[in-house]
Amino acid sequence: MFEGLSDKLDRAFKVLKGHGHITEINVSETLKDVRKALLDADVSFKIAKQFTDQVKEKALGENVLTSVSPGQLMVKIVHDELAGLMGGEKTDLDLSGNPAVILIAGLQGSGKTTFSAKLANYLKTKKGRNPLLVAADVYRPAAIEQLKILGGQIQTEVYTEEESKEPVKIAKHSINYAKEKGYNVVIIDTAGRLAIDEEMMVEIASVKKAVNPHETLFVVDSMTGQDAVNTAKAFNDRLDFEGVVLTKLDGDTRGGAALTIKAVVNKPIKFVGIGEKIDALDIFYPERMADRILGMGDIVSLVEKAQEQYDEVEAKKLQKKIAKNQFDFDDFLAQIRQIKKMGNVKDLIGMLPGMGKALQDVDIGDDAFKSIEAIIHSMTPSERNNPVILNGSRRKRIASGSGTTIQEVNRLIKQFEDTRRLMKMATTNKGRGMINMMKNMKNKN
Repeated sequence: MFEGLSDKLDRAFKVLKGHGHITEINVSETLKDVRKALLDADVSFKIAKQFTDQVKEKALGENVLTSVSPGQLMVKIVHDELAGLMGGEKTDLDLSGNPAVILIAGLQGSGKTTFSAKLANYLKTKKGRNPLLVAADVYRPAAIEQLKILGGQIQTEVYTEEESKEPVKIAKHSINYAKEKGYNVVIIDTAGRLAIDEEMMVEIASVKKAVNPHETLFVVDSMTGQDAVNTAKAFNDRLDFEGVVLTKLDGDTRGGAALTIKAVVNKPIKFVGIGEKIDALDIFYPERMADRILGMGDIVSLVEKAQEQYDEVEAKKLQKKIAKNQFDFDDFLAQIRQIKKMGNVKDLIGMLPGMGKALQDVDIGDDAFKSIEAIIHSMTPSERNNPVILNGSRRKRIASGSGTTIQEVNRLIKQFEDTRRLMKMATTNKGRGMINMMKNMKNKN
């Protein structure tokens, strides 16, 4: 995510390193590279120029403190301007209605149907809502079937009228159905086209007028760059939507759509899709995204993801086992499963400051733990519970059974022993502060 932009901005800031103070000459030289980085990220020339002009004005008007280098000051100014360009702060959904009606619009192939299901899952698991999905794409039979399959995965009902070809009536009927059945959110997945056409615009506008949604969300593929921005403008001119959803952001190394869509349509980005899994959906935080673009990481999001998987009862049980030096391979395996639930491993590591650039050319897939899990599953229950008995012959058998090498088995056992030692240290008085901090942060949320 934004790897190319991050790398180019980092190189641009190096121009100011070693300078004792900011001058118009060294600022202009730096901003020339910043502007080029933005253009390479598929930001329009007009917005890139406006952005660098604003940064230059602020940089030359700043008095540099002796404790802050010109390079650090420029990073801070660019960070604040990037966050402002993307909207400044997160914008919440309007869920005030009963039911709250959310209309999903966008071109075919943008990911509308998948996002509809992701949103239903998010509202159900994170907000305690009871959503109803509505299949109002009457032109693509596969869309109805796809929504049914996705709804089944998250145990959410999908309202359909498969014999009907009238999306306005389907949408209106679904709201009445939701009221009868006690659903408090209705998510209407509408039809798209391969390109913008008048017929589609008239239809989606008619659906919006008929149901008067609390939220109209425009879904767009972020990998289409400036095309995404242009499409958003065309839809907003007709629909006046409340927010944007950027899909496939995990595959976009340029990021032009994320950087400029707010400036063009003056509507906030509310969600970003960061993978194919049903829970691969994130709220969009402009400041946190600016942090990641500039290589500062995103510790807050990482902690939030950890808290979502944090079970205080299980944590206390684990803490007692660690204190008694009883942490075993079954516990180790359970911790790996918790990490996997948090999301893509490379994305998680990329949230640590400085790690995004380090991982730029490193391929870390979702199967990063596959060999570790295979090795542990090849152990007998007694070996998992009592690793000290893992002698040479047992390790050879485990390697053969897991399709790995003895060296890999030895490496895992050493990693396990190191982890157990560190976790033991964490239960002492010196380590309890971190544990208490995590609990306090969870309680505040």
